[in-house]
Amino acid sequence: MTREQYILATQQNNLPRTENAQLYPVGIYGWRKRCLYFFVLLLLVTMIVNLAMTIWILKVMNFTVDGMGNLRVTKKGIRLEGISEFLLPLYVKEIHSRKDSPLVLQSDRNVTVNARNHMGQLTGQLTVGADAVEAQCKRFEVRASEDGRVLFSADEDEITIGAEKLKVTGTEGAVFGHSVETPHIRAEPSQDLRLESPTRSLIMEAPRGVQVSAVAGEFKATCRKELHLQSTEGEIFLNADTIRLGNLPTGSFSSSSASFSNSRQTVYELCVCPSGKLYLSPAGIGSTCQSSSSICLWS
Repeated sequence: MTREQYILATQQNNLPRTENAQLYPVGIYGWRKRCLYFFVLLLLVTMIVNLAMTIWILKVMNFTVDGMGNLRVTKKGIRLEGISEFLLPLYVKEIHSRKDSPLVLQSDRNVTVNARNHMGQLTGQLTVGADAVEAQCKRFEVRASEDGRVLFSADEDEITIGAEKLKVTGTEGAVFGHSVETPHIRAEPSQDLRLESPTRSLIMEAPRGVQVSAVAGEFKATCRKELHLQSTEGEIFLNADTIRLGNLPTGSFSSSSASFSNSRQTVYELCVCPSGKLYLSPAGIGSTCQSSSSICLWS
């Protein structure tokens, strides 16, 4: 026995002992124990319910390694199958459908596609609504699918139509508020071409000439007032087998030539006044003109 063990043994023997020592139990008893078991049981039930709900959500939403339900995560991006609804704005770089199905964008009110720059400013907008389709941008273009040729383009300065033929099928035709520049205007086969200005004048101008041709029909020029044919430097050439001038005024003749005119068939002269007016006058002595210096062309 060492010295330390001897000292400890003698000290324990010298401690006073009480005959009626009170002992306290160690642990949780009574209502505390029942509450503890209740909370442990409640925690266990909550864990089981959470686990069951998690398994149910995974099964209903069809969670897999590739994605969730109709949503598949691929190397090229995200793939959605079926009908998808977006309640908040969608920011994507590219949207395209499968090769064997179309892409349909549907909304109860309208569908709006916005394009912004790096500063967040709006640069282009396309809105498809119930009443109209509106496009807001600096330049709007429609290109052909085969060669990428511009079929229609519009900006603040001009509107360009690049199609080979522009066809207007409306019953009222086409209405232009300002000038129209075109190298060729023609109607459909077996249809009439009509250029009309209901309340104003109609002007056709060309620096190298204006040609109006009717190959298989007739050409008519009708006006309410004067019809002017004017050539500043050249001449007016009428080329036809027969030139007829109807409704010309008839000049007066004196009574002295009445006996002469009754003896044979009346012959009229075509006379021209200095003002340029044409009229018919019976041939013979005493024929007069509204102007004293009239010229007789033929009789």
